[in-house]
Amino acid sequence: MSFTDEEIAYLRSQPLARLATLSGDGQPDVVPVAFEFDGAHFWIGGVGEQVLRTRKFRNIGSGGARVALVVDDMVSFEPFVVRGVRVYGVAEGPVERVGMVGPGIYTRITPTVSWSWNLAGEPVGDTWYESRRTEH
Repeated sequence: MSFTDEEIAYLRSQPLARLATLSGDGQPDVVPVAFEFDGAHFWIGGVGEQVLRTRKFRNIGSGGARVALVVDDMVSFEPFVVRGVRVYGVAEGPVERVGMVGPGIYTRITPTVSWSWNLAGEPVGDTWYESRRTEH
């Protein structure tokens, strides 16, 4: 399966995600990242060789290819409205390509499982939002 049109529209509307990677010694690391979504894959990276020295690229490069990514936002506190997409995936790379910030070095994340919730932006009711789970 793939992402729905609603999920794709939401992912393309958001500028920021949180990326979790795992170091070789098992230390989890999560960082906010700008991302690009092409409808099937997520691209994360930047300009110049210094991106290869970031913890996320070092973790991926040392065999920690399994990653998690969350794209979410809080529409309002009153009423309480949150929405988002969570993705488990496999990171590849690095590759040189022209991306969101121009020519640079990027990793491509291929989703394996995703969950989305409340993309319509409805207030929470008596129960928490139901999520849609997809295997990719």
